[in-house]
Amino acid sequence: MRAHRLIPKWLRNYRRQWLPSDITAALVSGMLLVPQGLAYALLAGLPPYVGLYASLVPLIAYAVFGSSSAMSVGPAAVLSLMTVSALSPIAVMGSPEYIGAAIVLTLLSGLFLFTMGLFKLGTLSNLLSHPVISGFVSGAAALIIVGQLPALLGIEADGKTASVKLVHVIEHLPDAHLPTMIFGVATALLLIFSRIWLPMLLFRLGTPKQFARLAARLMPMLLVLCSIALVHWLRLGDKLDIVGEIPSGLPEVVIPEWNGALVYRLLLPALIIALLTFVESLSIAQAVAARRGERLNADGELLGLGAANVTSALSGGLPVAGSFSRTAVNAEAGAASPLAGVLAALVMVPVLLFLTGMFSELPLTVLAAIIIVAAASLFDFRGFIHNWRYDRTDGIAMSCTFAGVLLFGVEAGIALGIGLSFATLIWRSSRPHIAVVGRVPGTEHFRNVLRHDVETHNDILFLRIDESLFFSNISAVEDRLLSELKRHPATRELVLILSSVSRIDGTALERLQQINKDLQSRSIRLHLSEVKGPVLDRLSRSKLLEKLTGRIFLSSYIAELALQQGEEDPPPEQEPA
Repeated sequence: MRAHRLIPKWLRNYRRQWLPSDITAALVSGMLLVPQGLAYALLAGLPPYVGLYASLVPLIAYAVFGSSSAMSVGPAAVLSLMTVSALSPIAVMGSPEYIGAAIVLTLLSGLFLFTMGLFKLGTLSNLLSHPVISGFVSGAAALIIVGQLPALLGIEADGKTASVKLVHVIEHLPDAHLPTMIFGVATALLLIFSRIWLPMLLFRLGTPKQFARLAARLMPMLLVLCSIALVHWLRLGDKLDIVGEIPSGLPEVVIPEWNGALVYRLLLPALIIALLTFVESLSIAQAVAARRGERLNADGELLGLGAANVTSALSGGLPVAGSFSRTAVNAEAGAASPLAGVLAALVMVPVLLFLTGMFSELPLTVLAAIIIVAAASLFDFRGFIHNWRYDRTDGIAMSCTFAGVLLFGVEAGIALGIGLSFATLIWRSSRPHIAVVGRVPGTEHFRNVLRHDVETHNDILFLRIDESLFFSNISAVEDRLLSELKRHPATRELVLILSSVSRIDGTALERLQQINKDLQSRSIRLHLSEVKGPVLDRLSRSKLLEKLTGRIFLSSYIAELALQQGEEDPPPEQEPA
């Protein structure tokens, strides 16, 4: 019975009719894994074969622990950029020390993810707001594009920041290597055409819509094969920078060198990579799950992503995450279960055993074009416009994170994004919405006097507080109370409607006690209405209720009736809600 539980749930419930769809999806997504694995390994400053290694065992590990039926795990552009940002100060790119550090970084990221899964910390996905994530990814996309322009055009360009490197590229554009530029620009244009116009063209020619989209997404692999064929037939290996020799064979088990100083330097980058891996991958998996009507387990995703990264490190790979493009291909190809990911990993086996020699003649400029076009799709233009229009605070957070990545680098940018997420939360909660309310005529409902025609009383003031009360916002609440009392000098009964208050901390409690005392000195009674049960339970353990000059009412309507009638005897205490 225990052995039965070790088998993944999707495998225990697997249906035979799913197999053809899973095989098709595996073949299609496996074809996309090859060019992306090669490209993103180079982007990370690693040998191309490392990207292929990261496209094998991690897919199987995710299938065992993960919960998404169609998410495709593997190398990702943003993670590759974060990898090179974390490792470039430590070792020379491509050196054995650099490769070893990349393995340690991948292992640490995986351990962070797996540990968070064991402790069921799936709620950490809410650590970063979506505008901040979009700003970070857009900034990373801009860095990736600028960083790949020299390889695309055959230009030597230096510069620690994206702006300096871009200026160098523009200045040295007349010195671009013509064959490299032709190959690279032509590949980029064909990829752009395939993304924007090819599906529409194929659909108008009578191709089924789903097949048209798949054909467009598989264009990178087709262009890779065509460029390899051209380099081989035209003997351009000496005129173009090519990938070079790729060792054949399956990855061997790698035991990372556990250097204490290295681990200490990589702890923070690994944690950042782990958090971003989880947040981005979970958003992709949730989109697929919503479309398919499936339930997603956030803690299971942490375990799956953690296992994928740990096995990637042990097989000599680089950090992996869910890929939007490959997941979309996987879903469109009809993947019915995680078996599609396992079969896609098996597709990589013959590639590593028999086809690595073919990819040795792949021009680096073609990989640069693939990276640039893939990164361009990550830029969230609509998000900038939407957030700026809908919520200016989110728009500022997104823009500042984007600028932080460009100006200060990847780690500083994500740190700024996390800080902005918390700052935005604190700023909003420290300025709670407080409304003067009155009763809608003929009903028992109380609404904002600025939005509705309501009935009010000169001597009774109803204030609704739409936020929990704690140390950072209680001063704003007190200031608003005083200002409203100045606007309503005839007030003798102040009723605070606490229907939206879920918690009152110690600082806020002390200030409420002081407010109650100050109002008493001004011959104004303080009343509470619609207090939630848990809040009332906590208040009952304090002295506020004992010294409250007014009463606690079950509803605002009951409070209005009682105070209008001038009842003096307090009614029974409110029942917990």
